[in-house]
Amino acid sequence: MQEAKQILIIGGVAGGASCAARLRRLSEAARIVVFDRGPYVSFANCGLPYYVGDVIRDEAKLLVASAELFRERFGIDVHTEHDVTGIDPAARTITVRALRSGESRVYPYDALVLSPGAAPVRPPIPGIDLDGVFSLRTIPDSRRVRDWISSKGARRALVVGGGFIGLEMAENLANRGLAVTVLEKAAQLMPLLDPEMALPVRERLEARGVTVRLGEGLLRLDRPEAEVGAEAAPPPGLRATTEHGAANATDVVILAIGVRPETGLARAAGIAIGPSGGIAVDETMRTSDPHIWAVGDAVETTDVVTGARQVLPLAGPASRQGRVAAEAICGRATQFRGIQATAVCGAFGLTIAMTGASERTLGRAGITDYDRVYLHPGHHVGYFPGARPIHLKLIFRRSDGRVLGAQAVGEEGVEKRIDVIAMAIQLGASVHDLAEAELCYAPQFGAAKDPVNLAGFIAENVQNGDMPLAPQSTIDEIQARAVPEAAAAAPGADAAARPLVLDVREPGECVAGILPDALNIPLNQLRGRLAELPRDRMIVVYCAVGQRGYYAVRMLRQNGFDARNFSGGYQTYAAMREARLLK
Repeated sequence: MQEAKQILIIGGVAGGASCAARLRRLSEAARIVVFDRGPYVSFANCGLPYYVGDVIRDEAKLLVASAELFRERFGIDVHTEHDVTGIDPAARTITVRALRSGESRVYPYDALVLSPGAAPVRPPIPGIDLDGVFSLRTIPDSRRVRDWISSKGARRALVVGGGFIGLEMAENLANRGLAVTVLEKAAQLMPLLDPEMALPVRERLEARGVTVRLGEGLLRLDRPEAEVGAEAAPPPGLRATTEHGAANATDVVILAIGVRPETGLARAAGIAIGPSGGIAVDETMRTSDPHIWAVGDAVETTDVVTGARQVLPLAGPASRQGRVAAEAICGRATQFRGIQATAVCGAFGLTIAMTGASERTLGRAGITDYDRVYLHPGHHVGYFPGARPIHLKLIFRRSDGRVLGAQAVGEEGVEKRIDVIAMAIQLGASVHDLAEAELCYAPQFGAAKDPVNLAGFIAENVQNGDMPLAPQSTIDEIQARAVPEAAAAAPGADAAARPLVLDVREPGECVAGILPDALNIPLNQLRGRLAELPRDRMIVVYCAVGQRGYYAVRMLRQNGFDARNFSGGYQTYAAMREARLLK
């Protein structure tokens, strides 16, 4: 496109800035103008928690590109601290107010790109606007948090929300010496994970001295009066009261509850909003108005696994959407393929990563044609020093083995494996492709059978019938018997009619715990003790992490027993039990 079109972009950061730069690479003739109501056009908002925590000490490092760089390198006009107050689609104009002068001006456009982002959720509760209560979305936000901690001598922090930003803020505040409490309304941290995968996250936070309160929402905030006559008492801080009535004294509150798409301008202009609350766009990021495109955290797009429309506030998809919008405006054949929610988070030395669908999202979409397997391999070979376990869950379509999603938690090599599986999902690969994947191997980096290969092998064994899994109903019944209250309330069942639970670990391993009513026969003794097992009942086999259980299942099935595997072994069972108890 070499027409002298005027293209206006509302909002910078990932989507808008990416769109502007791509537009210039495609057209030297276009006049490109970016408006942002903040003081910066392109900054690394993912780095804000680390600036608060002094990991990033120089604020300037957060600036990806300045207005001057856009002007000098790309010939793009950038107006920061300019708020777009209205769009007139019929006239193809926008009204912009300069925040410093208060002056308003109307700008015409041939094409308009909306990249307004998302705003932090601030629930309408008493005290939410008190001094010392912060959200974290911009550089000035992080600067205010830093200044408050320093100037007030803050010693205690309450983080409301246990998702990505909540965990990163908890880590960085703890690194600054504050006593941190994380308050999460859900029954688990990292609600995007399936519940049993979140247990190591809570354990790590608590091991590092963070107080974790699950299943409790924030009810109100207030500032109690200082006690009369208290000796050397610090200035009164904040008091956070939860929905359970518990009171938490704190000096600073970080709201990390989530974000909502900024759709006000679009709504006022009559642009269609989708069912999930984001701006509706087609595959070229065009809105319901043929001259307006939208990108980033404010739009809803298609989940490539479930087909559902959803809003996903992640920088990677926003940048790609900006590129697609630029190409579409310039007349190129292009499309955004959709999202698959690939994300990673680090907290206290733990890496949490995911891609594709979770069981929860599959359930919401009404998808039941799937299986899942668990494994706990080392991130590299065990004989090389420093091997760390990766707790990995792989979800795949039962009918054809297509990979649907994966979640992993561990200290090393986690994101590498999820990245591989993310590409497998993008290419429509199956578990057989994971088994065949040729990946890097050296002792300090992996194994000849990489965790990705192992996940593929295990899922292949499920697919071809070599290792049938225990039915979900059976797992649920075993879990229920592990909770005394649930077991007492459940209708009586004939123990002889239940599946036999077979533990093939060594006796010393059982000291840490054993499944309800399980029979322990170590794997090395099993072949000689087959006569002790019933042939008229299902046998659910487990070990510590799954491998010996698989060996036992193969042995038993070839000897005529209906043996099924409890995927992931006792380690996964313990996580499932904990998740059940927290519900």
